[in-house]
Amino acid sequence: MKIVVLDGYVLNPGDLSWSNLASLGELIVYDRTKPGEVIERIADAEIIYTNKTVINEEIITACPNLKFIGVLATGYNVVDIVAAKKNKIVVTNIPDYGTTAVAQFTFGLILELCHRIGLHSDSVKQGKWSNNSDFSYCLTPQTELKDKILGIIGFGKIGKAVLKIAQAFGLKVVISTAYPQEQYLNENVKFVTTTELIKISDIISLHCPLTTQNEKLINKDRIKEMKDGVMIINTARGGLIDEKALAEGLTTRKVLGAALDVVSAEPISSNNPLLKAPNCIITPHIAWAPKEARQRLMDIAVLNLEKYLEQTPINIVNQVIELFTRLK
Repeated sequence: MKIVVLDGYVLNPGDLSWSNLASLGELIVYDRTKPGEVIERIADAEIIYTNKTVINEEIITACPNLKFIGVLATGYNVVDIVAAKKNKIVVTNIPDYGTTAVAQFTFGLILELCHRIGLHSDSVKQGKWSNNSDFSYCLTPQTELKDKILGIIGFGKIGKAVLKIAQAFGLKVVISTAYPQEQYLNENVKFVTTTELIKISDIISLHCPLTTQNEKLINKDRIKEMKDGVMIINTARGGLIDEKALAEGLTTRKVLGAALDVVSAEPISSNNPLLKAPNCIITPHIAWAPKEARQRLMDIAVLNLEKYLEQTPINIVNQVIELFTRLK
């Protein structure tokens, strides 16, 4: 059984082991695969793994041996699910590996906006403190979180983890979700509509999937409705934000600051308006990337294949006829 990993470098730049996956078949791992190289590399493979390499209908049709596609991420829009189902190919994803890491990173971004710790540290090393007349100075306003209102849009596992941390900081929390859960309600936590959340939050943090319905959820009209000096955090999907509108909001100071780990096109385009926007922190999609989280991802990816081979599949994102066909 031939197993091909098409883009393994981001998951494993060298600090993890592929040995458990290799124990299940003949394994070939490519760090990266260009679109024109996909068919040649997987033509005779029964099992493939992809993170961001697109597997479309043309590729699926050209690879008749293919039986299992493992997505090395939670989102699986890189795979043509309809074509996979038509060709009786199982597609799996990794639904829960980075909850703790992303929630932690979310607050890293919030705290950076509140204090700009890196900026102040750099200024000290550049001599500003040594040459200062006072014992203390601030390059940016400092913000205390207690009693501020944090708006969480999306309330899956990451949203719930963010809520737990927020409560430790003394934040009041409002949540927008299609599925309110009464057990989380208390005097400092309530469920509201997205429209209300936009209007009353001091900090807005996005934790929902990107759909056709919520694309550019944060847009020019919504920003107009926000509090002056609002902060916006995005560790979910870049397409949830109209980046031009956010850049304008930052420029006019309607938005005090934004901290984003994701953008609409990744890697980020050199002409993305947010690159020149003031008070905008952008990180290269790394909230998921602590070694501990990547190891969990690797372990689940292997488990997905093991369970498939045992005819007890898990984490399937499509329903396939003759699901339990054994690989030869």
